[in-house]
Amino acid sequence: MKLHAFLKRIGSDNSGGTAIEYGLIAALIVVASIGAFDAVANENTGIWVSAQKKISDAMSG
Repeated sequence: MKLHAFLKRIGSDNSGGTAIEYGLIAALIVVASIGAFDAVANENTGIWVSAQKKISDAMSG
């Protein structure tokens, strides 16, 4: 009888759902941030390569 009441109480408990939702939102933010950082890093690398090429061209004449 006590086991049945315990299982029924656990089945109707919704407090863990909010934590799972917050975890999923945080994971989505992390994935989006990684994508944004990757895009910025690639652009930054391109800028430095371009600057290096222009400096080399200017120094060589």
